[in-house]
Amino acid sequence: MLVGISKAVIPAAGLGTRFLPATKAVPKELLPVVDVPAIQYVVAEAAAAGLTDILIVTGRGKDAIADHFDRAPDLERMLDAKGDAARLAAVRVPSELATVHTVRQGEPHGLGHAVWCARDHVGGEPFAVLLGDDLIDERDPLLTAMLAVQRRAGGSVITLMPVSAEQIALYGCAGVAPSELGVAPSAGLPEGDVVRVEALVEKPTPSQVLSHYAVIGRYVLHPAVFDVLERQEPGRGGEIQLTDAIATLATMPADQGGGVHGVVFRGRRYDTGDKLDYLKAVVCLASRHPDVGGEFRAWLTDFARSPEE
Repeated sequence: MLVGISKAVIPAAGLGTRFLPATKAVPKELLPVVDVPAIQYVVAEAAAAGLTDILIVTGRGKDAIADHFDRAPDLERMLDAKGDAARLAAVRVPSELATVHTVRQGEPHGLGHAVWCARDHVGGEPFAVLLGDDLIDERDPLLTAMLAVQRRAGGSVITLMPVSAEQIALYGCAGVAPSELGVAPSAGLPEGDVVRVEALVEKPTPSQVLSHYAVIGRYVLHPAVFDVLERQEPGRGGEIQLTDAIATLATMPADQGGGVHGVVFRGRRYDTGDKLDYLKAVVCLASRHPDVGGEFRAWLTDFARSPEE
């Protein structure tokens, strides 16, 4: 069994067309959720779980992502000279969260291809993949739970979320079976919330639906996935689908890196890849913000009673 996971990969090469024109010149991953870019929440989540070696897979026009996680000496000196300690500390946070590297995907061939671009950095170690569109509330230790499961079971671990029949076609869908693995006490999940994954289908048609469990954007993957992705044929949308590669891993012997478990997540998740859900994320996190949370909740209550036209 491979252990000692320290690396995370965050694919961030998408064009963000659903948020145009805002993303014409600004990477969608840097759109603020209150006063913190969405991708910073994701990097912070990885770091909190002990994954401090992070590779962000970017694309052309996304150099600002690397800049965000770098030091900003001129800005820091200006804030220091003004005695603005609070903003100075906030500006330094991104560069202190983890060691952040970037690599360009080159051409947009799908999520599976973006993960494959991380092969040289990851090497022969298991690693985590965190999608920047999915923000997991810091009060829900999902990634910690997944790492605990992988340490016990080996292979790969994915996150599954129960969704409605109407929603399942928007996700990868998992066929599952009971697992005797159980959950380590430190995983922070109820007993029975780990299942064995037997099959996966990306964005299934009604006849292909395997269950009501949807795959969401957290994975802990065995490095055997790179060999699978190397051979992977384009799937839905003509792209290299990560879901298809994980489906292959589920059928492979354990001594070849096969075997997939699923952690069923029923916690707080914010989808910042959708306009409506992005606004919900802003509202949820703003309501807990230490600077504006109290006033914002009061205003929101009044607004809900008599919304402005």
